[in-house]
Amino acid sequence: MQQEQIKSAQAVNLVPSIKQYLTFNTGGECYALGILLVKEIIEFGGITKIPLMPTFVRGVINLRGAVVPVIDLSARLYGKCVDEGKRTCIVIVEIPDNADGLTELGVVVDGVNEVLELNNADLTAPPQFGSKIRTDFIEAMARLPNRLLMILAPEKVLSVEEMASLVAVTELELVKEH
Repeated sequence: MQQEQIKSAQAVNLVPSIKQYLTFNTGGECYALGILLVKEIIEFGGITKIPLMPTFVRGVINLRGAVVPVIDLSARLYGKCVDEGKRTCIVIVEIPDNADGLTELGVVVDGVNEVLELNNADLTAPPQFGSKIRTDFIEAMARLPNRLLMILAPEKVLSVEEMASLVAVTELELVKEH
Protein backbone atom coordinates (compact mmCIF):
# COMPACT_ATOMS: atom_id res chain seq x y z
CA MET A 1 0.00 0.00 0.00
CA GLN A 2 2.74 2.44 0.96
CA GLN A 3 4.69 1.69 -2.26
CA GLU A 4 1.56 2.49 -4.32
CA GLN A 5 1.28 5.87 -2.58
CA ILE A 6 4.96 6.60 -3.28
CA LYS A 7 4.57 5.66 -6.97
CA SER A 8 1.44 7.83 -7.21
CA ALA A 9 3.28 10.80 -5.65
CA GLN A 10 6.23 10.30 -8.02
CA ALA A 11 3.89 10.17 -11.03
CA VAL A 12 2.29 13.46 -9.98
CA ASN A 13 5.75 15.08 -9.74
CA LEU A 14 6.64 13.87 -13.27
CA VAL A 15 3.68 15.68 -14.82
CA PRO A 16 4.72 19.29 -15.42
CA SER A 17 2.29 21.88 -14.13
CA ILE A 18 1.59 23.88 -17.28
CA LYS A 19 -0.87 26.75 -17.29
CA GLN A 20 -2.05 28.94 -20.13
CA TYR A 21 -1.98 32.73 -20.02
CA LEU A 22 -3.46 35.36 -22.30
CA THR A 23 -0.87 38.05 -23.03
CA PHE A 24 -1.88 41.60 -23.87
CA ASN A 25 -0.54 45.14 -23.95
CA THR A 26 -1.66 48.08 -21.90
CA GLY A 27 0.12 51.25 -20.81
CA GLY A 28 3.08 50.37 -23.05
CA GLU A 29 3.79 47.12 -21.17
CA CYS A 30 2.99 43.46 -21.79
CA TYR A 31 1.00 41.60 -19.14
CA ALA A 32 -0.72 38.23 -18.77
CA LEU A 33 -3.79 36.80 -17.08
CA GLY A 34 -4.65 33.15 -16.52
CA ILE A 35 -6.67 31.95 -19.51
CA LEU A 36 -9.21 30.23 -17.25
CA LEU A 37 -10.45 33.69 -16.18
CA VAL A 38 -10.99 34.83 -19.77
CA LYS A 39 -14.50 34.28 -21.07
CA GLU A 40 -14.14 36.05 -24.43
CA ILE A 41 -12.54 38.94 -26.27
CA ILE A 42 -14.80 41.47 -27.97
CA GLU A 43 -14.41 44.52 -30.16
CA PHE A 44 -13.98 47.85 -28.36
CA GLY A 45 -17.08 50.04 -28.36
CA GLY A 46 -20.67 50.29 -27.20
CA ILE A 47 -19.67 51.52 -23.74
CA THR A 48 -22.27 53.55 -21.89
CA LYS A 49 -20.55 56.05 -19.60
CA ILE A 50 -21.71 56.33 -16.00
CA PRO A 51 -21.48 59.76 -14.37
CA LEU A 52 -19.37 60.36 -11.25
CA MET A 53 -17.13 57.32 -11.72
CA PRO A 54 -13.36 57.23 -11.29
CA THR A 55 -11.25 57.35 -14.46
CA PHE A 56 -10.64 53.61 -14.54
CA VAL A 57 -14.39 52.82 -14.75
CA ARG A 58 -15.15 53.32 -18.45
CA GLY A 59 -18.85 52.48 -18.01
CA VAL A 60 -20.97 49.44 -18.84
CA ILE A 61 -21.76 47.37 -21.90
CA ASN A 62 -24.74 45.24 -22.82
CA LEU A 63 -23.35 41.75 -23.40
CA ARG A 64 -26.18 39.55 -24.66
CA GLY A 65 -28.63 41.13 -22.22
CA ALA A 66 -26.26 41.29 -19.23
CA VAL A 67 -24.96 44.63 -17.97
CA VAL A 68 -21.18 44.26 -17.62
CA PRO A 69 -18.97 46.93 -15.99
CA VAL A 70 -15.95 47.92 -18.08
CA ILE A 71 -12.61 48.74 -16.43
CA ASP A 72 -9.78 50.53 -18.25
CA LEU A 73 -6.74 48.53 -17.14
CA SER A 74 -4.27 51.25 -18.11
CA ALA A 75 -6.17 53.77 -15.97
CA ARG A 76 -6.32 51.27 -13.10
CA LEU A 77 -2.58 50.61 -13.26
CA TYR A 78 -1.19 53.97 -14.32
CA GLY A 79 -3.98 56.54 -13.96
CA LYS A 80 -4.08 57.16 -17.73
CA CYS A 81 -6.79 55.76 -20.03
CA VAL A 82 -5.95 53.54 -22.99
CA ASP A 83 -5.31 55.46 -26.20
CA GLU A 84 -7.93 53.84 -28.41
CA GLY A 85 -6.54 52.29 -31.58
CA LYS A 86 -7.22 49.56 -34.13
CA ARG A 87 -6.19 46.77 -31.73
CA THR A 88 -8.01 48.12 -28.64
CA CYS A 89 -10.44 45.51 -27.34
CA ILE A 90 -12.37 44.41 -24.29
CA VAL A 91 -11.38 41.19 -22.55
CA ILE A 92 -14.38 39.73 -20.72
CA VAL A 93 -13.22 38.01 -17.53
CA GLU A 94 -14.94 36.21 -14.67
CA ILE A 95 -13.48 37.09 -11.28
CA PRO A 96 -14.37 35.16 -8.10
CA ASP A 97 -16.16 37.41 -5.61
CA ASN A 98 -16.71 37.25 -1.85
CA ALA A 99 -20.20 35.83 -2.31
CA ASP A 100 -18.75 32.55 -3.69
CA GLY A 101 -19.86 33.53 -7.16
CA LEU A 102 -18.31 35.03 -10.26
CA THR A 103 -18.39 38.66 -11.30
CA GLU A 104 -18.16 39.40 -14.99
CA LEU A 105 -16.02 42.40 -15.94
CA GLY A 106 -14.89 43.90 -19.19
CA VAL A 107 -11.22 44.95 -19.23
CA VAL A 108 -10.09 47.46 -21.87
CA VAL A 109 -6.57 46.73 -23.17
CA ASP A 110 -4.46 48.17 -26.01
CA GLY A 111 -4.45 44.80 -27.75
CA VAL A 112 -4.19 41.08 -27.14
CA ASN A 113 -1.12 39.13 -28.29
CA GLU A 114 -1.11 35.38 -27.79
CA VAL A 115 -1.79 32.54 -25.40
CA LEU A 116 1.37 31.24 -23.76
CA GLU A 117 1.83 27.93 -22.01
CA LEU A 118 4.09 28.34 -18.99
CA ASN A 119 5.47 25.75 -16.62
CA ASN A 120 5.79 26.51 -12.90
CA ALA A 121 9.57 26.43 -13.43
CA ASP A 122 9.20 29.44 -15.77
CA LEU A 123 7.63 31.52 -13.00
CA THR A 124 9.36 33.52 -10.30
CA ALA A 125 8.11 35.64 -7.40
CA PRO A 126 7.18 39.24 -8.21
CA PRO A 127 9.62 42.00 -7.31
CA GLN A 128 9.16 43.72 -3.98
CA PHE A 129 10.05 47.11 -5.48
CA GLY A 130 11.02 48.75 -8.75
CA SER A 131 7.82 48.00 -10.62
CA LYS A 132 5.83 50.72 -12.39
CA ILE A 133 2.64 49.33 -10.84
CA ARG A 134 1.60 48.27 -7.33
CA THR A 135 3.57 45.15 -6.46
CA ASP A 136 0.48 43.45 -5.00
CA PHE A 137 -1.05 43.60 -8.50
CA ILE A 138 1.65 41.17 -9.74
CA GLU A 139 1.10 37.47 -9.08
CA ALA A 140 4.34 36.26 -10.68
CA MET A 141 6.98 37.02 -13.28
CA ALA A 142 7.53 34.68 -16.22
CA ARG A 143 11.03 34.25 -17.62
CA LEU A 144 10.76 34.27 -21.39
CA PRO A 145 13.74 33.95 -23.76
CA ASN A 146 14.08 37.70 -24.41
CA ARG A 147 12.12 39.37 -21.60
CA LEU A 148 10.20 39.10 -18.35
CA LEU A 149 6.42 39.00 -18.43
CA MET A 150 4.28 40.25 -15.54
CA ILE A 151 1.39 37.98 -14.66
CA LEU A 152 -1.35 39.98 -12.99
CA ALA A 153 -3.05 38.95 -9.75
CA PRO A 154 -6.70 39.27 -10.81
CA GLU A 155 -8.06 39.14 -7.26
CA LYS A 156 -6.04 42.31 -6.52
CA VAL A 157 -5.99 44.37 -9.72
CA LEU A 158 -9.64 43.58 -10.54
CA SER A 159 -10.91 43.47 -6.94
CA VAL A 160 -14.56 44.44 -7.13
CA GLU A 161 -14.54 45.37 -3.43
CA GLU A 162 -11.52 47.68 -3.75
CA MET A 163 -12.85 49.32 -6.90
CA ALA A 164 -16.25 49.82 -5.23
CA SER A 165 -14.59 51.54 -2.28
CA LEU A 166 -12.67 53.81 -4.69
CA VAL A 167 -15.96 54.68 -6.41
CA ALA A 168 -17.46 55.55 -3.00
CA VAL A 169 -14.48 57.82 -2.21
CA THR A 170 -14.86 59.56 -5.59
CA GLU A 171 -18.57 60.13 -4.93
CA LEU A 172 -17.83 61.59 -1.47
CA GLU A 173 -15.23 63.97 -2.93
CA LEU A 174 -17.69 65.15 -5.58
CA VAL A 175 -20.40 65.74 -2.96
CA LYS A 176 -17.94 67.80 -0.84
CA GLU A 177 -17.05 69.93 -3.89
CA HIS A 178 -20.69 70.86 -4.49
